[in-house]
Amino acid sequence: MIELISVPSLLTIQDSGRKGYRKLGVPTSGYMDDYSARIANYLVGNSGDAPLLEFLLMGPTIRFNASAVFAIAGDVEVRLNGVPVEPWTSHWAKRGDILEVGALRSGLYGYIAFAGGIKCKPLLGSCSTYAKAGLGRPLKAGDVLNLGYAILTGREGKRLPEELRPDYSAQEITVGVILGPDLEHFTEEGVSTFLSEAYTVTPESDRMGYRLDGKTIEHSEKGAGIVTSPLVPCSVQVPPNGKPIVMMRDAQTTGGYSKIGVVISAHRHRLAQLRPGFRVRFREVSVEEARKELLRKEKTLEAIRLLLEGKMRAYRMKIGEEEEIVFVG
Repeated sequence: MIELISVPSLLTIQDSGRKGYRKLGVPTSGYMDDYSARIANYLVGNSGDAPLLEFLLMGPTIRFNASAVFAIAGDVEVRLNGVPVEPWTSHWAKRGDILEVGALRSGLYGYIAFAGGIKCKPLLGSCSTYAKAGLGRPLKAGDVLNLGYAILTGREGKRLPEELRPDYSAQEITVGVILGPDLEHFTEEGVSTFLSEAYTVTPESDRMGYRLDGKTIEHSEKGAGIVTSPLVPCSVQVPPNGKPIVMMRDAQTTGGYSKIGVVISAHRHRLAQLRPGFRVRFREVSVEEARKELLRKEKTLEAIRLLLEGKMRAYRMKIGEEEEIVFVG
């Protein structure tokens, strides 16, 4: 059991999200950065989709009312009873201990996982918070959360090597995008602008969508509007003002603006961690390349899970002119 002493920013319970309910108008929700969240769970011996805490920019202060093993995913200062402890590492906490999670030095979202996960009553198959529909609510000071049962012995002291920790410090990134499905609503020049310009994340962005600012994307004579059609997370809508909006985890399920593309699944966690004022560029990729990128990401996460379980080793090797991490079972 844990008690929240202070909650300085948005703090919610998230897991991998709701599956199979978009046809009923229910957003997927779930953690914004699936890469970091899954690693946080692996560090404490959970499955990747166990419920955990997601915080925005600034972490909470937590009192442990029973022994637990926890891990923090994020570039952040962490203190246990006032003593600095390392993120991306699992630690043992005993009853009465105080955990303080500071402000992220890079990235936008951080994660706190506990061995056994957070106990909660699933709503439509998920514990993820989607407050606009009353599916959970943001957490506040004084809230008490129960943790799931877990044998704690052996779960502490697991550390993700620094070279495997995601780096979200870059102020400009490039993500892959599959063009469509409404390309007839854009001129060739409009598509070329989308694929050649850098767009800045605006402060109006949130879990529902990232509003971008930059060079206007030109619509064709068909205009920006379409007959309302299905919308998936990371679709890129372009409203009449020509400024793209990337739909995120809490995105609505249908939309009436033309869609110029969709950011590929393998790159969505990088986009999610982009702060307001930072920039993103879009690179066209094929469906086949998108599949290969996703497979590479999933293989890396599985290798990290096995590494943390002691079933695999990781070595830094120079291949050609570049250094890469090689996993050996």
